Amino acid sequence: MTEEKQSTGLGDGIACMGDIAQRLCENRRFVIVSVCLLVFLVLLSRVLAGEIMALDRSAIALMVGHVRTAWLTPIMEMVSFLVTPVPLFACIFAVTLAGRSRGLKGLGWFCTINLAGSTILNQLLKFAIQRPRPDVSLRLVEIGGFSFPSGHSMAAMAFFGLFIWLTWRYVRDHRARVGLTACLCVMIAAVGFSRVYLGVHYASDVLGGFCASLIWLAVYTKVAGPTLAAAKRVG
Repeated sequence: MTEEKQSTGLGDGIACMGDIAQRLCENRRFVIVSVCLLVFLVLLSRVLAGEIMALDRSAIALMVGHVRTAWLTPIMEMVSFLVTPVPLFACIFAVTLAGRSRGLKGLGWFCTINLAGSTILNQLLKFAIQRPRPDVSLRLVEIGGFSFPSGHSMAAMAFFGLFIWLTWRYVRDHRARVGLTACLCVMIAAVGFSRVYLGVHYASDVLGGFCASLIWLAVYTKVAGPTLAAAKRVG
């Protein structure tokens, strides 16, 4: 009898965990926003207190003491360049043409508004927070402006993150979806890494930028996503 009760209790526990996991999956947008907002607010509180976090000190020590090399620096500069206006809008133009060939109207504007919105959000946050960049002696490139959150990191997450969202909605082949998602995730991480490597951002700037942009992306795709789907049906 005791064994039966234990077995029943274990089964109920597993069923409960499964139900929780299902609900989290169904509400993944809310979960992502909640987690990202929490992390962003924790980072923001430390930044506003004027602290150089242990995460930042460790990242600087790692980059300066162990990672930086003469051959890697130009590669990191090129990675950072990928999320500047010219390459991004060239990519949007190519995606627009590809979307039209598949009957997906409005894709260019959909991507452009996403990028513009994340850029405006970044500038507003930087102006409000006004965190100084790392010391000039740590920088490998010349740059001005404030540091938190990282604009390149926000642009990478918004831009390539939107492509991940599009991939899982309009690419039917599962292997292709997984492969494209992996490549895009590597691109996002590489951009963030390059900003810390080049000494123009703290690691917390990059992490804060990723979180802020994920929140933006979750809201944007929820609000504007149906319009793209409607344009596809009309086309």
